[in-house]
Amino acid sequence: MPITVQLDDLLHARRMTLTELAEKVDITLANLSILKTGKARAVRFSTLEAICAALECQPGDLLSFETD
Repeated sequence: MPITVQLDDLLHARRMTLTELAEKVDITLANLSILKTGKARAVRFSTLEAICAALECQPGDLLSFETD
């Protein structure tokens, strides 16, 4: 898939666990895990906004486009 999610890298850089992020963003751990592993088919802007606010990042820091 050409869109990749850099959530692992951001979490590591901020010394935060997926569980801590789930609590801050009020999203289930299962849904965040799906996003983290790149298996999500869509992301709501409200979810993206909440993640970016919690991680103090921009959407471009979280998502990247990879060409084949």
